[in-house]
Amino acid sequence: MNIIIISMDTLRADRMSCYGHWRTTSPHMDRLAAKGALFTHFYSPHIPTFPGHTTLFTGRDVYSHLVTGQSSTPELDPDIPTLAEIFQQAGYFTAAADNLGRWFQRGFQRYETYSWDTTNMKEWRKGEAVTTAALKVVNEAAGQDKPFFLFLHFWDPHTPYLPPAPFSRMFYEGDERDSGNHSMDAVWRFENFKWYFNEWMPGVTDIEFPKAQYDAEVAYSDACLAHVLTLLQELKLDMETMIVLTADHGEELDEHGCWFDHHGLYDTNLHVPLIMRWSGHIKPGQKIDGIARMQDIAPTVLEAFGLRDRVKQFDGVSVWPMINNAGKAKRDVSEYLHITENTWMKKRGLRTREWKFILSLEPDIHGFPTYELYHLAEDPAEKWNLAAERPEVVAELMKLMEEHISKRLSETGHEDPLPIQPIPLHHVGRMETAVPKDSRLVEGGGSEDQKLPGRGLQGICAR
Repeated sequence: MNIIIISMDTLRADRMSCYGHWRTTSPHMDRLAAKGALFTHFYSPHIPTFPGHTTLFTGRDVYSHLVTGQSSTPELDPDIPTLAEIFQQAGYFTAAADNLGRWFQRGFQRYETYSWDTTNMKEWRKGEAVTTAALKVVNEAAGQDKPFFLFLHFWDPHTPYLPPAPFSRMFYEGDERDSGNHSMDAVWRFENFKWYFNEWMPGVTDIEFPKAQYDAEVAYSDACLAHVLTLLQELKLDMETMIVLTADHGEELDEHGCWFDHHGLYDTNLHVPLIMRWSGHIKPGQKIDGIARMQDIAPTVLEAFGLRDRVKQFDGVSVWPMINNAGKAKRDVSEYLHITENTWMKKRGLRTREWKFILSLEPDIHGFPTYELYHLAEDPAEKWNLAAERPEVVAELMKLMEEHISKRLSETGHEDPLPIQPIPLHHVGRMETAVPKDSRLVEGGGSEDQKLPGRGLQGICAR
């Protein structure tokens, strides 16, 4: 039996049609879900890309693996095993189509990288570049005389939203540069990002245009993934291969006054898909309502493949018992989720089924308050900050969060990594970021010349 883990970078669960989106954005992923299990409440608690994927590969949280953001340090401790290393040691052929590099390469016998042409500012064919690498990896795995573990990392719908034809305007009609439309005015007034947005959507006045283009990117990546699924069928491997599809984080699309990036600990960034298909092992058509987290994937797949005893410690728990067991389908893995962010600013918080609490550790680049509290039971869109009105709830959740952090630091013996790790990213694989002028951000407890990292198109994979 084989396993393929697919990461659709920056994919929000609620922008997929199988999760209820009103646009048909993901027909092939929808069919994948129909043949397996879809987790309705799955979250990536540590954003952005580096901590999200490190949590995926290790089954550990940021207090254990220590990767809170995109900084060049720290590297993942060599003593913490990754899924690829575990499967390789168990006799599997391991391969990836990915370009993260760094510790994400560990354990892969074959690591197929890719790049895409960025000269055409009307369309980027990112998905096709990944698909080419993915097909090579699948074909090579099929030629082995052993089972395989594969990781495929797609980069759509990550910014810039430049899907190629015929996807480029599939969800938008009208004039995105209509001078009478002022819905983008606030976006263009935001100094920290307007220079970046101007590189790939200059002159756009209608805020519905980039939203539609994000959805078009989802559809484009869905079509690219279809080629991989078709190849598995042609090779007669689809019936004996578990497929796990997820995302490292989501994206903000103007829900909270921050735009077209993944910053803020709102569910737009934390709620991501988890779809698992394995013919003969996972009953088709399941919707599992129990809350689960990124760190639960590693112990789950290892239990499914009989390898759980090879790892002494996980911070996540296996959700395999939830699958095919309707009686446990609504069981949550924990009474709360501890959430962290180290993107353009540092935040942490706590999420229960009823409440979301967010604490800023430094000045928010959008000017948002230090404390945010949302009553998810009545306000699932997180529109009404009740921190001032419900101080007793803030105090309760703050106490619970601090107790959780204290417990984790005691268990790991580490310092709290979030306050001490820098924000700036200098390199991600072959990509580099630029730092724009006048973009200083004073970090609480940090250096006064801490800089807000730039986001030139050379660095779109940064986060």
